Amino acid sequence: MKSAYELIQDKQTGKENTPEELKILVNGFTAGDIPAYQMSAWLMAVYFQGMTPGETLAYTRVMLESGRRMDFSYLDGFAVDKHSTGGVGDKVSLILGPLLAACGCYVPMISGRGLGHTGGTLDKLDSIPGYRTGIELDEFKKIVETVGISMIGQTDDICPADRAVYALRDVTSTVASLPLISGSIMSKKIAEGISGLVLDIKCGNGAFMRTEEEAELLARLLLKVGQDYGLKVSFSVTDMNQPLGNAAGIWCEVRESIDILKNQAPADILEVILTLGEQALVLAGQEGNLRKKLSRALQDGSAYEKFQQMVSAQGGAAASLENPATNTPQYETVITAPVEGYFYQIDTLQAGLAVIALGGGRKIQSDTPDPTAGFILLHKIGDTLKAGEPLVKLFCSNSRKLEEGKLILSRAVTIDTKPPDARKLIYGTYP
Repeated sequence: MKSAYELIQDKQTGKENTPEELKILVNGFTAGDIPAYQMSAWLMAVYFQGMTPGETLAYTRVMLESGRRMDFSYLDGFAVDKHSTGGVGDKVSLILGPLLAACGCYVPMISGRGLGHTGGTLDKLDSIPGYRTGIELDEFKKIVETVGISMIGQTDDICPADRAVYALRDVTSTVASLPLISGSIMSKKIAEGISGLVLDIKCGNGAFMRTEEEAELLARLLLKVGQDYGLKVSFSVTDMNQPLGNAAGIWCEVRESIDILKNQAPADILEVILTLGEQALVLAGQEGNLRKKLSRALQDGSAYEKFQQMVSAQGGAAASLENPATNTPQYETVITAPVEGYFYQIDTLQAGLAVIALGGGRKIQSDTPDPTAGFILLHKIGDTLKAGEPLVKLFCSNSRKLEEGKLILSRAVTIDTKPPDARKLIYGTYP
């Protein structure tokens, strides 16, 4: 039997790791028998050398079989989930999950924390006073049955191997690897016991997949793995060349999600939500004007009611959702336009790093995010600006971090005398 050292060498030289070897590596690391520095070396080798389709499927299976697999096939409706590959200001899960539940679906959602420069749904849920993201699976199952939706983090029972590797990828800059992304996403989603999955594959300067081609390559890989396990899968490739919506951070994204659930949505995020929602309802076998059905659930308050019910069921203080004093930042500042012109572009990767600098993410594994950290875009790309006009509002609870975040974000914004070219928001969908 080869040692971990030899398996790392094999992957560094482009050799294929067998299913048994992948099991030794992943399970050994999870059990503490293989140290983090060796697992980091193997992850970096995968980052540069990739995996074959067979390796990717085997890696997913190891992650899946490291824990418990749930079953929701007994429910009287369709169990569906959504996953995004990550972006800045991407609070779609907080909105789409309750919206789908309001439209008759069951939504068991196991979410992740921030990864790299992208925000995590779990960190946002943790900012709701009292909300328990770490409930046991039996309680998770009961809430899905009664409310229609539950959003939790990975427990010790669900893909514990992925939980351990996920945290290591975050701090070793090995996030943007297609097979590692695929194994992480699909193992958790298959373990949820869902029947359908809609994927939001981000592309652009704030996504792990920079080009439409890379995004579709990942989408097809995820589609194949899902179908191999009997899931109905669809995907959309969506733009991440600027933050989605107006808010990026932690509590500020929860607040914007509440506004959207009250039918006050920025145009870009509304379009993404309705596109993904339609796909999910098609997977569920629903017919008719599905976009109208989704829009009505936002307009009549039923989607927001589902969100409130979920928060209460998981111990959260529903009243805090409406309380302006919840997670109030101690410090705030504004970035203004240095010259007159058009908001031409933003380096969205740097915008995400600005959130981390503000305290809204992790620089090392042990960091605890500041729920008050984030920023609000007061303008979107293409808007005209006057010199000195406020462009971004930033806030957090540490004055030093506020200045650091402001410096990063100031450098990420470009103002030009000419207007930017029109951009696509939805690059394509399948099917």
